[in-house]
Amino acid sequence: MKSTIAAAGLLFLLVFASWGSAREKQPVKPAEKDKCPVCGMFVAKYPDFLAQVLYKDGHYALFDGVKDMFKYLFAMQKYDPARKKDDIDSIYVTDYYVLTPIDGHQAFYVEGSNVFGPMGRELVPFGNEEDAREFMVDHMGKSLYKFHEITPEIIKGLD
Repeated sequence: MKSTIAAAGLLFLLVFASWGSAREKQPVKPAEKDKCPVCGMFVAKYPDFLAQVLYKDGHYALFDGVKDMFKYLFAMQKYDPARKKDDIDSIYVTDYYVLTPIDGHQAFYVEGSNVFGPMGRELVPFGNEEDAREFMVDHMGKSLYKFHEITPEIIKGLD
């Protein structure tokens, strides 16, 4: 009896956990015509710096770099007045070393390095802190941030 209850409980947890993660949208592959809503550049040309905001209704916004993504997020009324932050399902950025999409909310961002993106100075994202700190040493990075620590002033300082 106990093993049946335990098995049912485990099954419930597995179903619930997979349902919760299934709500997160998967990263999109940019089409040739997709443009950054901030600068107008074609984002497919810059896959190594691609950042994306995915909405609950299936729409998305793609960016040629993290800097433009944050500009968009800090001024959504300017760039996409029909959208609100509550409409966002997922945010992805491209890990600089692995070149794959990672959760933008969990990433570590290096500011002030000698690595430039398509729009010049850029926040460089990493999936783990160790890689970010190694990059800082190798590329003269000045600061390390988590998503919630990035402010409009930091972004303005990159222009």
